[in-house]
Amino acid sequence: MRKLILGVAIFAAIGLTTGYSQTHKEIMKTEQVSLSRITFGVRGNCNMCKKTIEKAANSVKGVSKANWNKDKKMIMVSFDSSKTNEMEIQKAVAASGYDTEKVKGNLDAYSGLPGCCKYNHSMEMNQNTEANKEDHSGHNH
Repeated sequence: MRKLILGVAIFAAIGLTTGYSQTHKEIMKTEQVSLSRITFGVRGNCNMCKKTIEKAANSVKGVSKANWNKDKKMIMVSFDSSKTNEMEIQKAVAASGYDTEKVKGNLDAYSGLPGCCKYNHSMEMNQNTEANKEDHSGHNH
């Protein structure tokens, strides 16, 4: 009887150790993320636009941070690329009423924006590129 109890105790201890090991491996596996950072142009005018644009981007599962620059008309987004991608983020921003570089803003959402957020649909976006910088080489100021 002692041998049977000892055997069951050893078996249970091995089972608990193995169970712990598998659980630990699963936790470690889920902690591995593929962080990506992207920037793309988004039309908008003001700090209310900023709040709405960032909220839309942050609503996408896997997005950890979004920051829209109203002067440059550009958003920088950090996200887990195993959970989402750039196009999903651009679609979410566009669904809130704002044009992005690749997706036109939802017109119903746009019509519901406050007056100060109604932007010019031909407004230049992503004003951080070399092509968008003014050439001042021919004159002084």
